[in-house]
Amino acid sequence: MESADNGGFHPLDEKSLVEYIKSTPPLFTRLGGQAELDHLTIKEVGDGNLNFVYIVTSPKGSFVAKQALPYIRCVGDSWPMTRERAYFEARTLTEHGRLCPEHVPEVYHFDRSMSLIGMRYLEPPHIILRKGLIAGIEYPLLAQHMSDYIAKTLFFTSLLYHTTSDHKKAVAEFCGNVEMCRLTEQVVFTDPYRVSNINRWTSPYLDQDAKSVREDDELKFQIAELKSMFCERAQALIHGDLHTGSVMVTTDSTQVIDPEFGFYAPMGFDIGAFLGNLILAYFSQDGHATETNDRKAYKEWILNTIEETWRLFEYKFCSLWDLHKNGNGEVYPLDVYNNAELLRTAQKKYMNNLFHDSLGFGAAKMIRRIVGIAHVEDFESIKDESRRASCERRALNVAKLLLKERRKFDTIGQVISAIKEGSVQ
Repeated sequence: MESADNGGFHPLDEKSLVEYIKSTPPLFTRLGGQAELDHLTIKEVGDGNLNFVYIVTSPKGSFVAKQALPYIRCVGDSWPMTRERAYFEARTLTEHGRLCPEHVPEVYHFDRSMSLIGMRYLEPPHIILRKGLIAGIEYPLLAQHMSDYIAKTLFFTSLLYHTTSDHKKAVAEFCGNVEMCRLTEQVVFTDPYRVSNINRWTSPYLDQDAKSVREDDELKFQIAELKSMFCERAQALIHGDLHTGSVMVTTDSTQVIDPEFGFYAPMGFDIGAFLGNLILAYFSQDGHATETNDRKAYKEWILNTIEETWRLFEYKFCSLWDLHKNGNGEVYPLDVYNNAELLRTAQKKYMNNLFHDSLGFGAAKMIRRIVGIAHVEDFESIKDESRRASCERRALNVAKLLLKERRKFDTIGQVISAIKEGSVQ
């Protein structure tokens, strides 16, 4: 991975990107060399909140060039943001790609001074998972693939696998991603629970619902506990923004992208983000239903995917723990946890706590997507505002339940039942 001084940054456009490619061998050769430069196609596709994203193709090759800007793109230069997030995204992609290459696109090039990453282009028919969920497409391998990615990236960057010395070195490096962490702290754990000029919701339909979030004392106590955990607990190298817009899919491929929020934090934040966004997708389906497709079967598929993702993750994570129980991990050394029953009990307690953490963080992510600054296309694409608000209200009520009562749930099946009950209220 290339690293350079921070000087010399300038935003690239389609013309200057060509000149940059000419002077950058890893990208130049990826396209097939000089002969192909006259046949390039460059398309800017950055529909997210933060960056420029260019798809670059030639008859001989392709890649994606992603450049971080010194501000939040969806807001403008009135909200400055560190370009160093590109470094942490490249580092997380590289590390997670090493641990789970099947589900993370390869990084070809990183230029720290230009805050630019060159990586594998996920060619069609790959689409953003969120768009597939809106379209009602089933992905039969999604739970299998995502549970594999989450289990491997979290286990192998945790103290169940690392020595404390190695872990602290890694934590120290990723503490540098502090601005992205502070952004999460604000928009996920703080702003939805107070009056903020950046909050928005489907008004006037959800005016009272947003007010009830701001006036719910128990909700505030619980979110403070989760915020403290998020800030204090360096459990594993998480993606940090693992929603359904950060996953690209086909029916047989699943690729996780955009880990610019990557740092060492509670494992449950990643698990919860993914499951919470699936729950949002579930509640949005009634808004996308038509006379010819009531989406009921698809809603059942989403619920099955939520349940299967957790069950497979739990199985795979514990299997990795069993496989490496005699390794370097220092939290549960084998000469202390020296019989199968004791280790199994320790695993059960660990996974139960992780389950509750995941429910809490997932609920927090759901709430911020309904009454905070950044919403999800699942709901926003429902044109009828009254219909949209009805879907959002049911999701919000389930999220509040999961956040406040998370420790009362013992199984993922109980969570599915709560979601079903909330969908008919």
